[in-house]
Amino acid sequence: MKKVWMWSALGLLSLGTAAWAQVQPAGGATEKAIAALEHQWLQSQQTNNPELLAPLLAEKIVGTGADGKVANREQMLAEAKGRKYSSADYENVQVTVFGDAAIATGGYRGKGIDASGKAFDEHERWTDTWVKMPNGKWQCVATQASPIKI
Repeated sequence: MKKVWMWSALGLLSLGTAAWAQVQPAGGATEKAIAALEHQWLQSQQTNNPELLAPLLAEKIVGTGADGKVANREQMLAEAKGRKYSSADYENVQVTVFGDAAIATGGYRGKGIDASGKAFDEHERWTDTWVKMPNGKWQCVATQASPIKI
């Protein structure tokens, strides 16, 4: 009886280890894929090209700005089109994957002119929530920014 239990336990352990080994590389690949999407978002700011941002945003995205205002996809893209960055950079980008969802966090520093012609100089922490869509592409479904005041 002990031998049967031991072999059963070893069999389950082997299956569990094999399944975990298969998941690990995908998790690393997913983290890199999300980090690359965040980099594309940054590039859209650095090059003043909101067309790079559009495919990253889900149709029903909810954006909460550092001022507390909530925006939908169309409003976010309109704001992106109205801003002209002289500089933009991200810092300390971290990605945590939860199956078909991922949370990316980081810092942002940006300077430029907004749509009304007013200068901005921002330092914020942000959190983006990404979901793997039925078509297999990752899109951001929620984004939030908080000002850093030191």
